[in-house]
Amino acid sequence: HTELATLFGVNATFSTEDKQSQPGTDDPENTQIRLSDGVTVFTPDALAPGVIINKLDYQMFAINGGMKYRGYSLEAEAFYRKLNNFRTNAPLAINNLVDKGLQVKLSSMLLPKTLQLYTNGSKIYGEYGDPWDAGIGANWWPFKQRGVRFNAEAIFLKDSPVGYSSVPYVVGANGWVFVTNLELSF
Repeated sequence: HTELATLFGVNATFSTEDKQSQPGTDDPENTQIRLSDGVTVFTPDALAPGVIINKLDYQMFAINGGMKYRGYSLEAEAFYRKLNNFRTNAPLAINNLVDKGLQVKLSSMLLPKTLQLYTNGSKIYGEYGDPWDAGIGANWWPFKQRGVRFNAEAIFLKDSPVGYSSVPYVVGANGWVFVTNLELSF
C-alpha cells in the first residue's frame, strides 16, 4: 500500500454452552472453552473438587485494528471474556470468571511480494494463570503470488493455554517451538 490502509473491528458473542456442545480435543476446528491454565472448563473438578459444570453462559467482546503502509503492517486485538451462570452438580463458591488478553503482530515486506519478516506476541490475564507467547518468523512466496508459501517460525511459549493435533504444541507447554511449513493453494 502506497497510502495508509486501516482496518478496525468490534466483535461480541453470547451463548449458553454445555459439555456436549464442545468438540473433541483432536478436532482441527477446536474451540473448546478453556480456563487460562488450559484446562477445559467442563472437566470434572476444573473449578472446585467434586464439582462438575453442566452448563454456563459464555460472553466475549473483542476489538481489533490494523494498518498497512509501504510494506509494513501492524495488527492488534484485545478481548474480554466472561463465564458465568454456572449450572453444576454441587454448590460452587464463584459466580463468574473473567479473562482479558491481547495479541500484536508487526511485519515488514523485505522484498515486495516475495519475503516478509514478522514478530508477534500474545498475553492472557486470567484467573487461572497469565500465559503468554512471543514469536518471530518469515514468509517466502517463491513465485510472487499467494498460491505457494513457505513459512518458518520460532515461538516461545509460557504456560500455553491451548494445544491439540493441529498446532505444534501442547497445553501447558513452556519453551521454544520451531515450525516450518509449505502451503499450496489451488
